[in-house]
Amino acid sequence: MKKAIIELTDVNFRYEQRIVLEHINFTVKDGEFWALIGPNGSGKSTLINIILGLLKPEQGSVKLFGEDLEHFHHRELIGYVSQKSNSFNSGFPATVLEVVRSGLTRKKGLFKRFTKKDREQAMKALEIVQMDDFAEQNIGELSGGQQQRVFIARALAGEPKLLVMDEPTVGIDQQNVASFYSMLNRLNGEHGIAILLVTHEIDLVTELATHVACLNRSMHFHGVQSDYQKIDHQSISKWYGHPVRRLHQDEGEVAE
Repeated sequence: MKKAIIELTDVNFRYEQRIVLEHINFTVKDGEFWALIGPNGSGKSTLINIILGLLKPEQGSVKLFGEDLEHFHHRELIGYVSQKSNSFNSGFPATVLEVVRSGLTRKKGLFKRFTKKDREQAMKALEIVQMDDFAEQNIGELSGGQQQRVFIARALAGEPKLLVMDEPTVGIDQQNVASFYSMLNRLNGEHGIAILLVTHEIDLVTELATHVACLNRSMHFHGVQSDYQKIDHQSISKWYGHPVRRLHQDEGEVAE
């Protein structure tokens, strides 16, 4: 039986007088691949920040790996990848290997020397995302898609059980987005890493994800991908608060 690694129960959050999240109940279990979708300003990033312990809910409980959030001290179990454009200076003078190896700092502690084993662990993470051939190249010389793969390797270096990503395809050329998501699907399927992915790429990612959550202040849908695919676009547009363009690849048509 799969164990719950994220459990949110009746979570509320507000910024001053503005309600951002209302009565959120949400569970992610070991090995699942969740796509978290919703319009801009729907509370997706706030929800991620609550899960990461960066924000405290006004009401409700949050558990990670079965422990209450305030007592959870095993942050190495969670890998986090933010939007590249908001989190990294591509001119930073570091090799790909150095960037990935820095992901071990949380596990090792600050100011400790990296060992041969650390290098091997970093190289293993690069192999998983198929970037080991670029280990000695400067990070700034890579394309946006390649850089984001390196950041995922950095998150994987600590061998997390859960990978959380907030709009990871920002800055990636559109032709490389499908390949990027295919890599995430492989991480989930072959390596058993649970994934929680915030995205606007609704059609592409919801075909790869095992589960889908649609958030707009409240959780309008959360369940298996096959059930999400049965929902008509009028319902989704209602949840979003505006018409949603949805591509039905099997039918070869676009619904407005």
